[in-house]
Amino acid sequence: MSVIREIGEIMQLGYVPADFDATLEFWIKTMGAGPFYVMQGRLAETSSHRGKDSNPDLTIALGYWDDMQIEIVRQNDDTPSLYREWREADGQGLHHICVLTDDMDRARTIMTAAGAEIIFEGSAIGAAWFYADTGGGPGTMVEVSRQSQQSAALMAMIRDASRAWDGSDPIRFL
Repeated sequence: MSVIREIGEIMQLGYVPADFDATLEFWIKTMGAGPFYVMQGRLAETSSHRGKDSNPDLTIALGYWDDMQIEIVRQNDDTPSLYREWREADGQGLHHICVLTDDMDRARTIMTAAGAEIIFEGSAIGAAWFYADTGGGPGTMVEVSRQSQQSAALMAMIRDASRAWDGSDPIRFL
């Protein structure tokens, strides 16, 4: 029997908070994560939500807390998406975890066998991802990601910056 844990290593905790700025400040000042790198706009090259094209306008902050990546997401428009659904349901706390894989087909098979519903998927800079609702309630959404050389290099740059971070310049824009 395959279980979701077999897909890959957990590399990220993802939040879609009501107050993006306060959450970012919490992770920096209270938890000591950072620096955070912020990206804005329609960041996917392709994406779909529940089988329909969907490319929401997002603000995403990525930083590291030791070796765990922290992602904070704000949706800036009303495009249908899993982030918008979460906010409309007044979702709080952890939105998703992200696991890495080299085999997206195997990951889909495992998710389907576990009864998870794939609700959002996309690609950018050669990387691909999908989000699956595992049915376990808030915080049990799983993002599965296959990195490209370019996306892996970006994540490594952000992680390495955190290891040498002296607390200055905590929010940086890409």
